[in-house]
Amino acid sequence: MTGRDAHEKIVPLIVERWSPRAFDETALPLEDLKVIIEAAGWAASAFNAQPWTFLYSLRGDENWDTFLDQLIPFNQDWVKTAGALLFIVSDRGTTKSEDGSPSHSHSFDAGAAWANLALQTTAMGYHAHAMTGIEFDKAVAALNIPDTHRLEAAVAIGRRGSAESLPEDLQDKEQPSGRKPVDEIMQPGTFSAN
Repeated sequence: MTGRDAHEKIVPLIVERWSPRAFDETALPLEDLKVIIEAAGWAASAFNAQPWTFLYSLRGDENWDTFLDQLIPFNQDWVKTAGALLFIVSDRGTTKSEDGSPSHSHSFDAGAAWANLALQTTAMGYHAHAMTGIEFDKAVAALNIPDTHRLEAAVAIGRRGSAESLPEDLQDKEQPSGRKPVDEIMQPGTFSAN
């Protein structure tokens, strides 16, 4: 893959995962989505609180237009060909700590669930593309998300389509991206802004 040189000990599935925008307009079977979300649910979380909820719409169902309408126009343009659209929501108050304090890690934990979801999606021959190009206030109201929860991101899932189906300015970007070298993302000791 272009820009995807990785250490030989890294699990190949991690390197194979990437986030295309071109989907083939095939609806995602509910049975497959359940497997993908179950995999997400196996993520680690503080106190095993599992503070995530995955709101979903399958392409063409009664929620599809409402879900699509919560994205910024740029994302609506390419997500409309996905097989499913999800919104990841975390519970701000989920905790099992003795002092009853709210969860500091709800977003972090939901991110761990997203990583599992992305890897399971890839393992099943689909692709997942997470995004925060959401009209958040509008989406929180439309999706009936209470103040006790946080809308984290949206995720498009589907079978990869042709890059030519995308607007011309996105076609060249429709390939796996590289990553920063490991020495750029790790630091010994205390933080240093480079």
